[in-house]
Amino acid sequence: QVQLVESGGGLVQAGDSLRLSCAASERTFSNYEMAWFRQAPGKERELVSRISRSDDTTHYADSVKGRFTIYRDNAKNTVYLQMNSLKPEDTAVYYCAADLTVVAGTSPQVYDYWGQGTQVTVSS
Repeated sequence: QVQLVESGGGLVQAGDSLRLSCAASERTFSNYEMAWFRQAPGKERELVSRISRSDDTTHYADSVKGRFTIYRDNAKNTVYLQMNSLKPEDTAVYYCAADLTVVAGTSPQVYDYWGQGTQVTVSS
């Protein structure tokens, strides 16, 4: 069972950048579909971005396209989310998720493994 540990969150101003990291305990990390979700207070958890296990195909929510980049380093068992041009509406707890079998999953229900979350707060 893979364990995920996120880091890199914090308090920044609008327009700043942050890079989130998610380190996985599993040596077969390359077999996992990886994703970043976020959840703001009073809102449902939503997909921010995902990256495939096979060919690093990526997908982004419309709200972050052109500003966020997901990438993975299988040698380090880590997936990253580079967030640029941050906006106050990006404020949320960001969660890393992983799954062995899902393909192109967009719903949080299809991911089996989750990190504890990291808070991102963007002030205006």
